[in-house]
Amino acid sequence: MKLDPILTKAVRSARKGKYDEAIKTLEVEANRYYGSYTYYYLLGVSYLYSNIFGMALTYLRLASEQKKKRDPQALLGLAALYLNHGDTDKAVDLYLEIQSIDRSNKIAARALAIIKKHPSPENISAWIDSGKLHTLFPLFPKADAARSTVVLSIASVAAGVLLALGISLQAGFLFWPTGAGQRALPAEFELSAEERNFPLQTGGGYRFTLTAHQVLEHYEEARRLFLAYRDEAARVSLNRILESNASEPVKNRARILIAYMEVPGFNTIHASDRFTYTQVVQEPLLFQNCHVIWRGTISNLDAGHNHTTFDLLVGNEVRRLEGIVQVDYNFAIAINPERPVEILGRVIPVYGERRIRIQGIDFHQAAHLGFN
Repeated sequence: MKLDPILTKAVRSARKGKYDEAIKTLEVEANRYYGSYTYYYLLGVSYLYSNIFGMALTYLRLASEQKKKRDPQALLGLAALYLNHGDTDKAVDLYLEIQSIDRSNKIAARALAIIKKHPSPENISAWIDSGKLHTLFPLFPKADAARSTVVLSIASVAAGVLLALGISLQAGFLFWPTGAGQRALPAEFELSAEERNFPLQTGGGYRFTLTAHQVLEHYEEARRLFLAYRDEAARVSLNRILESNASEPVKNRARILIAYMEVPGFNTIHASDRFTYTQVVQEPLLFQNCHVIWRGTISNLDAGHNHTTFDLLVGNEVRRLEGIVQVDYNFAIAINPERPVEILGRVIPVYGERRIRIQGIDFHQAAHLGFN
């Protein structure tokens, strides 16, 4: 695998077992690699081998979302995390999905054999406690630093030309303006006849139980919203599908659609899609990875050279305090804890708990910014 010097350095550290060193190398480059599958995957697996499972889950999920077609390596990491958490059913689903993509995947086959041999929660827990879970972790790639940046330079020039022509490049697909203020979608976003006829799966436990009509309705609603550049509202409909009894083929269509969504700015989120703190905490999984804009005051500020973390007291002087949420930025920001702040960030449900944190993307704080 050809990697640039920074990612190569991280991989070499990780392959020597220096996972903390790899994490430090990667964390400070969050802005440089925003939206990069390879970056998220390497950081997620580094956290996985460091047994920092919460952060591993966050980054492996991000990695999985970047690919139009789900990548077996990221899925292996997610499956191991679900297995460690005791969610064997979800782990099995992922291992089976991996085999459907890569029939020769030895780690998935070994994992399914282990689960079959230790079918009860007590038995699989004892196996995990024996320290063998790492044998099911995905591997780090062998890295060779790219010898030239010519390809990157050409790509940058090409991107500039495309943007000058009014064409945007997102997730490897060209979205051409249609002249009607909407995106143009390829055929892969259309459900097949079989998917429409059999949109449900049987068995298992799900957060939302939908009828066949509701699954199709939510998917079509998501497509309509996506075409209108309302990604956040579309994501809510797709999250409902992903947490439901919808069939795996339909869920895969939902994941593909999510992979094409754009990171918004303060001025690009539709007014109807500015979800409140109260809405989000009632159903965190519905709003997973949605972007929100919230105002409030801050406390417990922790600012470093490559990170900024604080608790946001969401609310204003007109409305009472809605709640408190932790906000994390993977970069340093100049912030005055005495003044209100407006943050733009991504919702991350805290695994196994009914609460959330926010992965910060941008923020506003000016002398005139106040509550109104």
